[in-house]
Amino acid sequence: MQVDVYNSKGEKTGRSVELPEDIFNIEPNDHCIYLAVKQYLAAQRQGTHKTKTRAEVHGASKKLHRQKGTGGSRKGNIRNPLYKGGGAVNGPLPHGYDFKVNRKVKDLAKMSALSHKARANKIVVVEDLNIETPKTKDFATMLGKINGTQKSLFIMPEYDAKLYMSARNIDRNKTVVLSDMNTYDLVNAQVLVFTEAAAKMFNEAPAEA
Repeated sequence: MQVDVYNSKGEKTGRSVELPEDIFNIEPNDHCIYLAVKQYLAAQRQGTHKTKTRAEVHGASKKLHRQKGTGGSRKGNIRNPLYKGGGAVNGPLPHGYDFKVNRKVKDLAKMSALSHKARANKIVVVEDLNIETPKTKDFATMLGKINGTQKSLFIMPEYDAKLYMSARNIDRNKTVVLSDMNTYDLVNAQVLVFTEAAAKMFNEAPAEA
């Protein structure tokens, strides 16, 4: 599929980039997208929740009263979970929430998300930017002319410190390197903005990558 290339003023340059059909025009697999997004969000959880058991809370270990003959229930020490300040029973313990998703499923999810965006005409290619001095205002103006106020994902071919510093403080925009692009970012953005060099890299890489 052919996508027009725009300049920083939001005008067509007269050039276009060919995006491979086997990546941007497949039959989307929504379940793969679901699995990839679920894994990404699960991996963001710290899993540091923790409650203390009766072995960890402060308190004397002396038995409160004799076992029999008091007319009351049997009691151990003051750290009993039934008392205020006692240990928690079956409370949460630190653990990870991440789970494995096969590489082929992740790749299919990414291609499915790209195909959804392509079908909705939510892919824009902008000519490569040569930024000498980082300036957020100029970058924000360029984004506004290209996609208005839509939430965007700006994708560059490789890390560019000046470009990244120009874009990092802009609301409703995230800037990533093409190799770091993931399914969650693709789904979360309303429009994908590729630099011309990043878009051309799809024709250089294998279709399943």
